[in-house]
Amino acid sequence: MTKKQVHVAVGVIMKQDKIFVSKRGDNQHQGGLWEFPGGKVELGESVTDALKRELQEEVNIVTHKSQPFMLIEHDYGDKQVCLDIHLVTEFSGDAKGLEGQLCQWVQVDKLHELDFPAANQEIVTKLQTEF
Repeated sequence: MTKKQVHVAVGVIMKQDKIFVSKRGDNQHQGGLWEFPGGKVELGESVTDALKRELQEEVNIVTHKSQPFMLIEHDYGDKQVCLDIHLVTEFSGDAKGLEGQLCQWVQVDKLHELDFPAANQEIVTKLQTEF
């Protein structure tokens, strides 16, 4: 039996020294943990297009400028994820949870105080090292 593999476009949305994060629903994989918004890359869709679509659907922003930040492959045991992480530095719209999820802006140096899924720990470390 092969594990489910999921390719995810992830947006690290930056505004000055703050990053926008949202909390996963309790019924989701890794539920109750904080995450950087994003979602699955659909068949035939580019990572950039998936990121723009997901951020508009999930958190009400239109992405104007993003750039690749890092790529993480992580095995959770029940599924493997490939996180294609982009820094979103220019956007419009008021970032908020459109799916009922809790959301907040967090200072980069405080990110480590939140509980993130294991696959996201590398993102937090890199952000706190570089910013």
